[in-house]
Amino acid sequence: MTTPIRRLPGRMPGWAKVLTAVVVLAVLFAGIRLSVLPGLKDLFGTETRDRSGPALLESIQDISRYDAATGNFQVVVDLEKDTRFLPDAIRGSRTLYVGAGTVDAYVDLGKLGKDDVRVDEDRTSATLRLPHARLGTPALDPERSYAVSKERGLLDRLGDLFSDNPNSEQAVQKLAVRHIGAAAKESELIARAESNTTGMLEGLLRSLGFTKVDVSYGD
Repeated sequence: MTTPIRRLPGRMPGWAKVLTAVVVLAVLFAGIRLSVLPGLKDLFGTETRDRSGPALLESIQDISRYDAATGNFQVVVDLEKDTRFLPDAIRGSRTLYVGAGTVDAYVDLGKLGKDDVRVDEDRTSATLRLPHARLGTPALDPERSYAVSKERGLLDRLGDLFSDNPNSEQAVQKLAVRHIGAAAKESELIARAESNTTGMLEGLLRSLGFTKVDVSYGD
């Protein structure tokens, strides 16, 4: 009798080993990014280090304005991006973002001219003409601003697996700043700033002996 010869199992080709390793790493990485595998982050361990350099002073500017009022605003931004001919489940995104920030209203006292301040000979009456109050640049508060939800299509999620975009919320943040600025223009901030400035100057000049103080605004 002849005994059949068993074939030894063939070795896995080199390219197959590389492909297998890449797939395994991709799955592990996806589990970390998508939180599919609970506790996987703890397995590898993470450590945060601040390697930032020292802050450098670029310039100093003298400020002659009086900040007379501050408005606190909050807006909910709902930003959706679609791709033509592709369903949202494949390509697209929608972000719900709560933006909180402040806007200052100020009077620029540095623009006062010679004829804008008049004092009588007895130094008991003063007349001041100031420029109208203006609004400062809206400032978004990162401590009170946050993303409520992010919905992304399959292609967007796959792209995020292999890249980190530090400006992923930049679009909604810009929209939040724009809406806050628009809301400030529609508010009573400018009127409140002028009223507060008038009260401040009246109190200051009366403490210096002036009995009559007239403050007006105009450009």
